[in-house]
Order: sequence, then C-alpha cells, then structure tokens
Amino acid sequence: MMPTWLSQDLTTLAFVWRLERNDGVTLGFTNHDRDLVIDGLTYSASPGMVPSAIERSDAFDVDNVELVGALTSDAFRAEDLAAGRWDGARLRLSAVDWTAPQSVSVPLVRGELGSVEISDGQFSVELRGPTAILEAPVVEETSPECRATLGDRRCRIDMAGRVQIAVVATVNDALVTLTTPVPSGVFVSGRLRWLDGGNAGLCVEIIANSGATITLEAPPHFTVAAGARVELTQGCDRRFSSCVTRFANAANFRGEPHLPGNDLLTRYVS
Repeated sequence: MMPTWLSQDLTTLAFVWRLERNDGVTLGFTNHDRDLVIDGLTYSASPGMVPSAIERSDAFDVDNVELVGALTSDAFRAEDLAAGRWDGARLRLSAVDWTAPQSVSVPLVRGELGSVEISDGQFSVELRGPTAILEAPVVEETSPECRATLGDRRCRIDMAGRVQIAVVATVNDALVTLTTPVPSGVFVSGRLRWLDGGNAGLCVEIIANSGATITLEAPPHFTVAAGARVELTQGCDRRFSSCVTRFANAANFRGEPHLPGNDLLTRYVS
C-alpha cells in the first residue's frame, strides 16, 4: 500500500542510504539538505548523492543500480574507496518522508557494493542486487585444487590456534618485519589484518613468510607506525598433499586431485 505522503500535491520525498561495511561500521546518508535520524541512525545530509533510474519488477532480471555523487562526506573518502574498505558493503536504499522520517518508508533496492570508480572528485558505485546471484554458475567446475577456504564449513578445520596477533617493527613497501618471529611458511596464502592506524580493518593476502618477515600481496594503503598490531591467519595452498600431510583432512578435500587433465589427450607411448 502506498504511503499517504507519496500521494500529496507537495512531495516531501528524500532518499536515504544505509551502508554496512564488512568491518562493522554502519553509516547513513541522505540527499536531503538536513540530517535525518531513523531508528537511532543519523543519515548525514549529502545532497550530491543521487541514485540512477530505479526500475522494480517481479521478474528475475538482475537488479543493478548506479550511485553517483561528490565526495563531500568525511566518512566517504576517496582513500577508503581506493583501499577497498567499502568493497562488498551492504546497502539499502529507501524513500522516506523527510518531515516525519520515522514514518513508513518505501524500500527501493538493496544489495552489495560492486565496482567503484573515482574521477575528478566524483565517485560512481555499482550496486549488485540479490538477484545478481543468478549470474553465478549453477555448479562448480572441477579442479585439482581444493575449492573450499581453510576453516569454512566445507573444510571443517578448526581455526583455533591458527590465528596469531603480532607487532610490526618496520614496513618497507609490501615487506613487513615483525618484532618477534612466527612459524615459517604456515601463513602463506593466509591473510594479514591491520588492527591499528589508518589501515585498521583492512585485510591483505600473505604470499610469503619466513621468521619475522612477512611478504604481502600489496603494500598497505596508509602509513604504518612501528608498534602497530596485526592479526595473522594461517593459509592453505589448496593442494591435496598439503591437506593430507599438514592438516590430516583428506576426507574434506573439495577438489579432484587425480582427475586427468587436458594433457592426457596429447600423451603417447614412448
């Protein structure tokens, strides 16, 4: 049923965006010229934020909406967008009556943030709706490597004792030196999560570790001070041999290590 405030001669409509980042931060924005408070969350006035045309239907078409605007909010910084802090954030876009924001709202779209583009102080974000999952493959492709992630419900490895807090001594590009050594090799293909400073909450893959030296897939986006804490999570190279010898978890290996590859067609008897 359509709210009465939508049928009035003088409209009082405002768009509100609720964003929930993966690091637990929840923010609200509105295109109204004043802040609105809805269910205890303050939606900051951001008149430059505008959604693209929104079309709603009962069909199974993929719902993608583009959000554009100026980087006017201190909480919505270009540096954070470039660092990936907003990747995969959940967003809900609704229409409300700005004269009575606590009244009935009209849900428009919801989903996860996709690709982000920044140009000349303007940002453009693609919102992937729930039906975007229909674009994913119906079944998994066979592979010699495991398709599970270490510690997830398919892998079933207990991650207790496989996560470690460490302290940074120095950072040189993608090379991180810790104040104390950690077991060599066990964190390869794992992740490092920054706990302090401007990088707090961001994660990056570990490609090598030896003693107190950690090599990251990419350097940190923000300056790291000596003494900053990091969380190290062990990784897995997804090979069957590692699953057997290191984790004793062959029963839960999610791959086909003995499946012949395409090179079988080119083999010949010598």
